[in-house]
Amino acid sequence: MNFDPTVFWTVVLILADWTIRIIALFIVPKDRKPTAAMAWLLAIFLIPFIGVLLYLIIGNAKLPKKRRERQKEVDALIAQNVDAHDYTVDRSTWPAWFASIVKQNRTLGALPASGGNRAELIGDYQGSIDRMAAEIDTAQSWVNIEFFIVAWDDTTREFFAAMERAVQRGVKVRLMMDYIASAKVPIHKQTIAELDRIGVEWKYLLPVKPFKGQFQRPDLRNHRKLVVVDGHVGYTGSQNLISRDYDSPKNQKRGLKWQELVTRVTGPTVAAINTVFLSDWYAETGENLMQTAHVGVTELEFDESPDALVCQVVPSGPSFDEENNLRMFLGLVNAAQEKVIITSPYFVPDEAMMYAITSAKFRGLDVQLFVSEIGDQGMVWHAQRSYYEPLLRAGVRIFMYPGPFILHSKHMTIDDDTAFIGSSNMDIRSFLLNFEISMVVRGESFVRDMREVEEGYRKISRELTLDDWLNEPTRAKFLDGVARLTSALE
Repeated sequence: MNFDPTVFWTVVLILADWTIRIIALFIVPKDRKPTAAMAWLLAIFLIPFIGVLLYLIIGNAKLPKKRRERQKEVDALIAQNVDAHDYTVDRSTWPAWFASIVKQNRTLGALPASGGNRAELIGDYQGSIDRMAAEIDTAQSWVNIEFFIVAWDDTTREFFAAMERAVQRGVKVRLMMDYIASAKVPIHKQTIAELDRIGVEWKYLLPVKPFKGQFQRPDLRNHRKLVVVDGHVGYTGSQNLISRDYDSPKNQKRGLKWQELVTRVTGPTVAAINTVFLSDWYAETGENLMQTAHVGVTELEFDESPDALVCQVVPSGPSFDEENNLRMFLGLVNAAQEKVIITSPYFVPDEAMMYAITSAKFRGLDVQLFVSEIGDQGMVWHAQRSYYEPLLRAGVRIFMYPGPFILHSKHMTIDDDTAFIGSSNMDIRSFLLNFEISMVVRGESFVRDMREVEEGYRKISRELTLDDWLNEPTRAKFLDGVARLTSALE
């Protein structure tokens, strides 16, 4: 019998195809949400060879074991070093739901809640960077800086100059930046050259350098933003250390500008913000600064006024076993009794979050969502749009922040006394794939300030109605649906 190579390779391909499908049914669903498992199985069944290649590259949402073990070590150190003093003014004034969320956050993220804090909101893009630079000019011992994106440009030049002056005074300045996000900025080489010149000790977060033994799923990123000066003042929020157009020719051509919200914090919670930096420093370098690189909470300013805030920092990311930020969001939305107002530039919730938001409306609450009218990331923008119709049908009010601005702020208020602000979007990527820093704040004064920010958004935004949405082109809605499917590929 003559050997027919065509028949042979056809049989091999068919057998390989079915082998991939059968193995996928055993491997993919394990420890994965049903929606994500179905999305991966659909990709593998429709395009088996490409699908399995993608799965091998980005199918594992966890970091290498060594990195996860370091996170557990950090959590243990935090548990040992948390001072025995109670830094909360009066826990008896907390409602039961808030106490339970604080306990959950402490169980998952290790950091306690503390009272005696003050926080100021800063929505001016250049102004926030200038404030941080001015703070660095007051540093006497050390400055810890961590951003998703760092760039040396006209917007950040004074910040870099402040770091240089600090180094010249003998202040220890440490800086961390996400490897992929920062490296793709066109002026990245100039940025690291400037950091080297001025003497900042800087490190990459989650470097992808397989030939140097530094590799994990390449789209796991560190999305945190924070600055801590001498342990007495901290900054966190949505803003990166880069120009308002991200130094991107594409953004400049479209005239895009990012709108952010940052909070300046003083009080015991500054130590918690700094602990997030120290944990990332240890994870990336193996150098444990927990005992030496920050002042103890007993040395921090404690506000005893009636407007003092209770704050709790919540770290989250792929080194944790649970989705800390998602669970925090769910707890806050489900606890609300009057109002839920959400601001998120990338709104791609999972099923649990959608149920919580729409259920809040069905319970009779005032539920509002602020998003950008235009998008800077096509697939994410289309995936986000796919959720508008069920939200509108449930009665959620959606406000579209006008272009050319990208509303990049990330915050939420519930009722009149509790809020969240940080780096975390309300999307699947932030829930599972990104390292994020969130801060829960309890205090009417802070929520009043946040309400002013929300009212500023509302005044210039266009409210999207169900009639508006139903008139959207069919082609756009088709793209929305396709993008929604791919968003589940965790």
